[in-house]
Amino acid sequence: MDCLFCKIIKGEIPSKKVYEDEYCYAFEDIAPVAPVHILFVPKEHIASVSELNDSNSAAVSKIYEAIAKVAAEKELGNGYRVISNCGPDAGQTVFHLHFHLIGGKPLGLMCDK
Repeated sequence: MDCLFCKIIKGEIPSKKVYEDEYCYAFEDIAPVAPVHILFVPKEHIASVSELNDSNSAAVSKIYEAIAKVAAEKELGNGYRVISNCGPDAGQTVFHLHFHLIGGKPLGLMCDK
């Protein structure tokens, strides 16, 4: 499999690791849009939200638990955003399920009408 995030998880491509447990790996985004911009990926390859099912959906709850821990460590008590793009029309460019934790400044509204 030629998946960028799988290679990062395996250590084949360097990253700035922020968090890791048996279920997920989190690292700093290389093009941050806020002072805190961290990607959380399941260690199991799942292409996107569209591929979640009964056998792999537990990965999402484990990732959200990790997001809560890291958000507290990064002192994001005033708020943060969690985003997962699903498919090319939504802006997904790496087809391995991932969640962006974005915060550290007021984020405002997300989309125009």
